[in-house]
Amino acid sequence: MIRIFKHYISSAYLWLIIAEWLIFYLSMFLGSDVRFINVSSWYSDEHIVDASIIFSSSLTLACMGLGLYRRSLVWEDYNLVLRVCVSFALAAAFIISVYYLFPKYLIARSVFIYALVFAFLGMMLSRYFFYRYVSLNKIMRRVLVLGTGKRAKQLMTINNEYVHKGFVLVGYIHVGEDKSHIDSDLVIGQTQDLRRIVDEYDVEEIVVALDDKRNALPLDKLLDCKTIGVHIIDLLSFYEREQGLILLDADTLNWVVFSDGFEFSGVKSVTKRIIDLIASLGLLAVTWPFMLLTALAILMENGLKSPVLYKQIRVGENNKLFTVIKFRSMCTNAEKNGAQWAQENDDRVTRVGRFIRKCRIDELPQIFNVLKGNMSFVGPRPERPEFVEGFEKRIPFYAERHRVKPGITGWAQLCYPYAADEEDTINKLQYDLYYVKNYTLFLDISIILGTVEVILWGRGAR
Repeated sequence: MIRIFKHYISSAYLWLIIAEWLIFYLSMFLGSDVRFINVSSWYSDEHIVDASIIFSSSLTLACMGLGLYRRSLVWEDYNLVLRVCVSFALAAAFIISVYYLFPKYLIARSVFIYALVFAFLGMMLSRYFFYRYVSLNKIMRRVLVLGTGKRAKQLMTINNEYVHKGFVLVGYIHVGEDKSHIDSDLVIGQTQDLRRIVDEYDVEEIVVALDDKRNALPLDKLLDCKTIGVHIIDLLSFYEREQGLILLDADTLNWVVFSDGFEFSGVKSVTKRIIDLIASLGLLAVTWPFMLLTALAILMENGLKSPVLYKQIRVGENNKLFTVIKFRSMCTNAEKNGAQWAQENDDRVTRVGRFIRKCRIDELPQIFNVLKGNMSFVGPRPERPEFVEGFEKRIPFYAERHRVKPGITGWAQLCYPYAADEEDTINKLQYDLYYVKNYTLFLDISIILGTVEVILWGRGAR
């Protein structure tokens, strides 16, 4: 993992992005060579270079948007060929639009098709080698866990479902009187054996995960390991880096106080507001026909006198209340019995509502909330005051998510499905805290790109 503008990026995926960008770039050259194999090319070298940059950059951004470089991608939701095909279709539509708007970049249809074919084959080949060799245990980061309690046990499964596993656990070290929750065959020694185990198992990183704080850390032995290049990291920092979340733990308060982040300078606020306006106006320019069709569909299903928009009070930045605007996706008497969680296959949702929720079209009127300044384009999901009051009493750090404006999309929406109960809310809060702690323009842009996958794959919709 490497940290770019406070956000952790998988180094393996970063190299994959670079490699595949080069494959896409060279595919345009190869497509031109094949098309003009027996005749003189119509294009200068400068023309092909420009076409290759547009082609490779468009494909790379589309693949990012479809989650093909997301480190938390799981096998269950992978669908490589389908994701690549959708990415290429989106990129092709964008490139054709560029050709239409800027004819000087126009490239022959045959060259474009050849380039797409070569890019697809090259990407399939790169993925084959990536998943065959990069995920081998012998080249993954080798991690040793100091501790055998409940906190240490959590680490056993945190990356088991991922397509690419960034590390492999070599074993656990028992410390002091810590009650063990780990199978004995995974416990490979005691603290006095630490240096020997590090050498024997080629350990690159030690995660300190102790339950009982009365257990004294073997500082001298940890220092010995650190001096030979082994990275020492605490459990919360490990979760932040590997999972992109702030683990709610007994040590969270102390860790947050002494860690970096949670900074909201005036320059950041102004920059974020500018990006909000640009992104919202751009989205409005693209989606207004869909918004008009949605309004007509709601009227056709429910009658001309039925309300098209749904207004609801939500909690915003610094706990200020505001009215959020959405397309109405439920029947008019959906909350006659009071505020309720949205459930999967909720019978209160209309037929049109079910579709627009799946495609996230119901969220589009929130663009006007962003333009007004109540919301940001990216931020934690705005919640209802009826729920927030109880959450702030029962869930530690819940109030911290209100240090920034709520957003149409956000880090928690990308990383976790729809919150259907309080347990889900706690899990989503951990991602919201990561966003609040590590906010940068780079993270916002990454989230905006990732939202394409949420919309097209319908992840987290209810």
